[in-house]
Amino acid sequence: MPLADYGVLAGRVVGRRRESGSSDSPHYQIHVDAAGAPFRVAVNVLSALPPSELLYVADEDVLHPLLMSLPDVADGFTPLDSKPGGLALDFIRGNLFDRAALRSLPADRPGPDNDLADKLDHYVQRAAADPASRLFAFGQRWGPETKPDKIFGFRPGNGVHDIHMNQGNSGRFVTDDGVWQDGALLLHFPIGGRWVGVFLAFQSQAWHTDDTTGHTLPDLPPAGPGGQPAPGEPDRQLRIVAALVNPPGPAPEAETVTLVNTTAQQIDLTGWAIIDRDQHRCPLPAARLGAGDALRIPLTPPVALGNHGGTITLLDPDGLKVDGVAYTATDAAAEGHTLVF
Repeated sequence: MPLADYGVLAGRVVGRRRESGSSDSPHYQIHVDAAGAPFRVAVNVLSALPPSELLYVADEDVLHPLLMSLPDVADGFTPLDSKPGGLALDFIRGNLFDRAALRSLPADRPGPDNDLADKLDHYVQRAAADPASRLFAFGQRWGPETKPDKIFGFRPGNGVHDIHMNQGNSGRFVTDDGVWQDGALLLHFPIGGRWVGVFLAFQSQAWHTDDTTGHTLPDLPPAGPGGQPAPGEPDRQLRIVAALVNPPGPAPEAETVTLVNTTAQQIDLTGWAIIDRDQHRCPLPAARLGAGDALRIPLTPPVALGNHGGTITLLDPDGLKVDGVAYTATDAAAEGHTLVF
């Protein structure tokens, strides 16, 4: 079943503690003050299933439509509905980051800047030193407990964990599968207007999952080394390279998405589809796209890109994600201008 209490914790970083990779289940622990209420954020740095090293990517300039509403979230834990169009995260369907950027990192290793705890330290200590910063930790809540917190000692124990991808699991963790319930850290630094996103996944997790259950799709292996597509998964045969999201004139507007064939062969577009932020689907025309050629696809209702930010995802005939992009309200502000990704 999906996570029991998914949501986002907002507050100020006031402390942290590293745990050695030699412990049974090491975590990177973050002490958060949420409007006077203490919380602990427990971030996995080692997998219980092999390969043990987690997949990690940090985006130091996140640009995504969810950031328009996230600053309005009050300090404390806010439950979230696991569905598209809101604040809930989904690594596959939400186009939060480029999967190709994921790299595996050891939990703890002697020396500077060479393990997952070092990477987390860099951003968490920066947030702790900046009184204007806020941390948004997405995951599953626990507590309040009847005992003190086992790491920082505050009472009552209270916190958030599962700060990682929460679908496509294997073994005993399959019961945690669900869509629109992935965990992550988003740190806001208002001075400079920067958002930093830290995204984690287990190498044992699959990167194509059922749209309802979040379970691994049949006959698909887990991710390859470093999060790259494993044998049998689709590569980026087609890429989303541009979109007209704010055409001139009144609604309904003539929105378009431009694709390019990156391969050396023709591609039959039959069965391919584009989906929007709300997961509405627009089939591609039954045509062939030549090697290196581009094609501008007119979007048809109910698919709509919207001028307040959104996502665009490309699915192959098997329903597997091949490419995905996100854009913000600022990107879409200029009427008639085409966005290039």
